[in-house]
Amino acid sequence: MLMFVISLATFVCASTARPSENYLENRFASENKSQEVRSAAIKRLLEVFGMDDPPAIHGHKQPPQYMLDLYNTVADVDGVTKDPYLLEGNTVRSFFDKLRSEQVEFSFNLSTVARTEKILTAELHLFKLRPHGSFSRHHFCQVSVYQLLESSITNNTQMKKLLSSRLIPVHSNGWEVFTVTQAVRSWMMDEGNNLGLHVVVRTLGGSQIDMKLIRFASERSHHQSKQPMLVLFTDDGRHSAPLESKDPSDTTASSTLLQLLMSGPSSRSTRSLDYSEEEGVSMPCQRQPLYVDFEEIGWSDWIVSPRGYNAYHCKGSCPFPLGQNMRPTNHATVQSIINALKLIKGIETPCCVPDKLFSINLLYFDDDENVVLKQYNDMVAGSCGCH
Repeated sequence: MLMFVISLATFVCASTARPSENYLENRFASENKSQEVRSAAIKRLLEVFGMDDPPAIHGHKQPPQYMLDLYNTVADVDGVTKDPYLLEGNTVRSFFDKLRSEQVEFSFNLSTVARTEKILTAELHLFKLRPHGSFSRHHFCQVSVYQLLESSITNNTQMKKLLSSRLIPVHSNGWEVFTVTQAVRSWMMDEGNNLGLHVVVRTLGGSQIDMKLIRFASERSHHQSKQPMLVLFTDDGRHSAPLESKDPSDTTASSTLLQLLMSGPSSRSTRSLDYSEEEGVSMPCQRQPLYVDFEEIGWSDWIVSPRGYNAYHCKGSCPFPLGQNMRPTNHATVQSIINALKLIKGIETPCCVPDKLFSINLLYFDDDENVVLKQYNDMVAGSCGCH
């Protein structure tokens, strides 16, 4: 009898310890559903940044110093725009030379630029090296940049079009910038026109100069920080990107995205503010932290800067009477009065929403491993008010 009781107890314990088949199926389905919602939320965030998929980056890449300096000029440490008029357009792209030759011909692959983008300015950046030897009877030289065109049918010679030309000190070294906007615009209209650029150096008298005297850095022989580079300033036409669900009744992805964003370092202080609400204390409309951590989302491998930013969000009540500290609109004031007097049934109190929005800047690698600086409007709640 004792052995029967022990065996029965052992069977019951084992049955209790081993999860049921239904439990495992429900848990597996729940995990799959959670993963689907997370994927949908991240896809929605990619749409805000104008992308279908995150760029695929292979290995660690070093962005050009020019792009890093430009980012630091237009954005603060969190990526928030310092001055909306500092940047021409809303997108800056950098392209390295694809020919990688010692000659003064350069080619750039612009396939990642959308046809809908408006080309504002295009610049060829060349790093001029110090000349070999200390003696030269020339103090200045004429550097001209040409767009290569189709070869002439009659004599099979390469035709070219002058884009930019100016005087440069022979003994100087450092970056030289030439405007090549006309060429890039023609390339965007017809990809077959992209035959590259050609640089010619002459004396003030017009004769050709020995290229040992005037040298520009090339990828084959010099450090990556001195590579020939095409810099493109464009406007992609995206002036706002509201994070809204295509189906108003489908809020699952949006709420999950909010949870993802609030999982960053600032979420602790945000959650602590909720306790006063739970205790019944009405919190007035105010701005609260909402940190977007790109590493938490899994984007740190292709985003150079910032590593994350504080988007902020608005939370709190808009009780009657609305003071000026609530930054109410006239409409919100009238709505608050009607709600307080119960003049019309179903009129709610005004909502606590952002009344000022700032843009942020992202510096990132695209699918072709070019570095892009893009400005996105309406990404940070600057202040909150009752509307």
